[in-house]
Amino acid sequence: MMPRRLADEARKTAEEFGLECEVLDEARMKQLGFGSLLGVAQGSVQPPCLIVLKYTPAAAGGNDDHLALVGKGVTFDSGGISIKPSEGMEKMKYDMAGAATVIGAMRALAQLKPGVRVTGFAPCVENMVSGNAQRPGDIVKTYQGKTVEVLNTDAEGRMILADALTYAVRQGCTHLVDAATLTGAIAIALGHLYAGVFSNNEALQARVLAAGKAEGERLWPFPMDEDYNEYLKSAFADLPNIGGRYGGSITASKFLENFVESKPWVHLDIASTAWLDDAKPYLAKGPTGLPLRTMVRLALDWTVKS
Repeated sequence: MMPRRLADEARKTAEEFGLECEVLDEARMKQLGFGSLLGVAQGSVQPPCLIVLKYTPAAAGGNDDHLALVGKGVTFDSGGISIKPSEGMEKMKYDMAGAATVIGAMRALAQLKPGVRVTGFAPCVENMVSGNAQRPGDIVKTYQGKTVEVLNTDAEGRMILADALTYAVRQGCTHLVDAATLTGAIAIALGHLYAGVFSNNEALQARVLAAGKAEGERLWPFPMDEDYNEYLKSAFADLPNIGGRYGGSITASKFLENFVESKPWVHLDIASTAWLDDAKPYLAKGPTGLPLRTMVRLALDWTVKS
């Protein structure tokens, strides 16, 4: 399922369930300056897109909050020039799990009708190897304006999320939650049982954790101390796209934090929980849909307090 096909499915979902849908194509993203997202996409013949699904409650009851759900949509991830090992690469079609989860969550919310405005954002690309592919050492300019030195083309999820998160903020979203199959390091830390939680805001993090607990989706919070920024140093750009060997899931999250413009934000690293190699009594082998239920519960239980 390539980016355009995923966009078609999002349009069908919007039409069936009464959501607004907008799809930003490659030309529009070039015009806006999505250099980080487009850099990942340039190695593929499949054009990228940014899917935007909007839910507006009939009566917000004085609630001005605007929740963004953002999902990584790498429809196939070869790793680019920093190519992945061949073993297990056939599963890399699941690297769009975050985007699929957001589209599914928006479909559910359109029917359950929470009292808060919610917009789903799904940046969708294919990360491939070709003569036109992004090279290690390239420097790109993000939609926000920061420059990023690409040290590893397989750290592509954070590159597309950087532009999508900034776009969500500039569309008026006040609170952001993203889900992404972002790092292999999360599986080393948590195995395949818990998704990692990273945040710049304790109140929003507590609400996401409570929603996960209510829905039976296991989430575990990680530290996000400022000291971790020391791992993200580049001699040639504002940021590198990787932070070295240590604390890989945390440094990936600290990278993303640069693009939320101080809005309350929670990142869910679902790399080790979005796909099951072995069926469970309550889940089939393959994609799990996590954290769809958490996202839906968060919106349904939303109050103006945060």
